[in-house]
Amino acid sequence: MSKTKVIVIDPVTRVEGHGKVTIHLDDENKVTEARLHIVEFRGFERFIHGRPYWEVPVIVQRLCGICPVSHHLAASKAMDIIVGARNISPTAEKLRRLMHYGQIMQSHVLHFFHLCSPDLLFGFDSPAESRNIFGVVEKMPELAVQGVMMRKFGQEIIQATAGKKIHGTGAVPGGVNKNLSISERDHFLKDIAKMKAWALSALALAQKYTLDNIKAVQAFATFNSSHLSLVRDDGALDLYHGNLRAIDAGGNIIFDQADYRDYSKYIMEEVKPWSYMKFPFIKSRGHLDGWYRVGPLARLNACGFIDTPEAGKALQEFKAITNGAPNHMTLAYHWARMVEVLHCVENIEKLLNDPDLQGKDLVVKGARAEGGVGVIEAPRGTLFHHYKVDENDLVTFCNLIVSTTNNNEAMNRAVKKVAQDHISGQKKITEGMLNHVEVAVRAYDPCLSCATHAIGKMPLLVEMYGPDGELLDSRGQYL
Repeated sequence: MSKTKVIVIDPVTRVEGHGKVTIHLDDENKVTEARLHIVEFRGFERFIHGRPYWEVPVIVQRLCGICPVSHHLAASKAMDIIVGARNISPTAEKLRRLMHYGQIMQSHVLHFFHLCSPDLLFGFDSPAESRNIFGVVEKMPELAVQGVMMRKFGQEIIQATAGKKIHGTGAVPGGVNKNLSISERDHFLKDIAKMKAWALSALALAQKYTLDNIKAVQAFATFNSSHLSLVRDDGALDLYHGNLRAIDAGGNIIFDQADYRDYSKYIMEEVKPWSYMKFPFIKSRGHLDGWYRVGPLARLNACGFIDTPEAGKALQEFKAITNGAPNHMTLAYHWARMVEVLHCVENIEKLLNDPDLQGKDLVVKGARAEGGVGVIEAPRGTLFHHYKVDENDLVTFCNLIVSTTNNNEAMNRAVKKVAQDHISGQKKITEGMLNHVEVAVRAYDPCLSCATHAIGKMPLLVEMYGPDGELLDSRGQYL
């Protein structure tokens, strides 16, 4: 009897969190299946139950040490609704935006320079011992320093607005707990010109890689998909607030300006037994065709324009390579990510010069509500936080759809496509071939820690199938 051979990449490297990839081969070494597995379980949606609502924006940050600000702000936006702050003060919103732009900047820079640049600079098949940040430091020290200093700037923005670089407390239900002092403002303004110049050079690097390797980029893990993001009411890119827009692979609107508080009318979540991560899809298109992508690539595809000048020009250049149609190239995520870094730097400069940041009106409250939904564009994509609270101020319901979860189906398709293109039929499997699979995963900058989730039974059943689909063996059970 022929049996399926399985290649396991465990762990997937240079990503946040823990995951593995399994690649199934038949007797002729042709790939029959490939999957990305999330192998850790956190359980935040359950143990947040019974906690006072004002603790939530601080607790949920512990999902992640890379993007805690995103969870902090999404939860705070949900709690704004619960405390009746339908419109927070200008000072509070602008300080939250500053915090958010610092977060996206530092996260994108970390990913681009530290995690994915070794692949782009040295090649997917380059020796593993040098295909890392230490290799970048050795061969391109100025570039490595640039990445470190840009991330440092973003983290210091977070520290100034949230109190700490990681797991801060700056946003509270109804607003913020501090403003930005003149000395803090001036500290950042003296470096902003350098940050803008470095953002432009990083963008040029990502753009040049894409254009210089356009045929390979077009072929690598590329497939048509729908795209989802927040957009402003005029269709502009807005990373902090907006309404939901979804477009199909051809750029046609699926829904537009949908109130994110009604997200459950538009999005459903499917659970599969081999992953702790959910599989969301657009209701109107069904679970087979309704999957979509989020994050920098999806945001640039979905938005109509960017309102900061340099990033606005960069968006036009980005859209020009597909003549305005949606860009489905998975490796174009890197280019899109650097457009957003530039947009964040431009917004940081604008906000630092806004006197509202020194305002004293920090918190507002109004008529109490029983629940709230907060949505934000986290570095990796659209992030949903939904809570309900009882009369004793205790959380009774929590649902999180994190950015990486929204990209789950797309990442699995990318893994399978690359495995089929680069491993299928090969007599000898090299480390470089396996790294191609990891490159596809890294393009999405997944935060696997954030994405862990399970509904009902925990999938601890392992099954082995033959090339004809017959069940060969199983171990474990559903608990």
